Amino acid sequence: MNRKVIIYDDDTDLLEVCSLILTARNFEVVLRDKCTEIIHDIATHRPDVILMDNWIPDIGGVKAIQLVKSSSEYRHIPVIFFTAHNNAEELAAEAGADYSLQKPFDISELEMVVADAVRRK
Repeated sequence: MNRKVIIYDDDTDLLEVCSLILTARNFEVVLRDKCTEIIHDIATHRPDVILMDNWIPDIGGVKAIQLVKSSSEYRHIPVIFFTAHNNAEELAAEAGADYSLQKPFDISELEMVVADAVRRK
């Protein structure tokens, strides 16, 4: 059975690249360009990992992660926060994310962080 990841980012190029990389690693990938329905998305797709951009339309990445982590049903799902800001780790900690990636990130960084998140789940 494939692991499932939901990626939230309004950058369609980044969504496509991440999707290609993770699909090649046997992940089922769900792409979203906004996080309006994040709890519905999680309930519907039951991801093993969530990747969340900081500047995602509607409520933003920090608030979206806080919403997920405040849910007793979904707080166990690892969240990888990514941003182009220099303070990625600080923002990730503020949000309650489990991991952070600084944009632009290497394919190997993405693979390593996602693999670690899945292992620890």
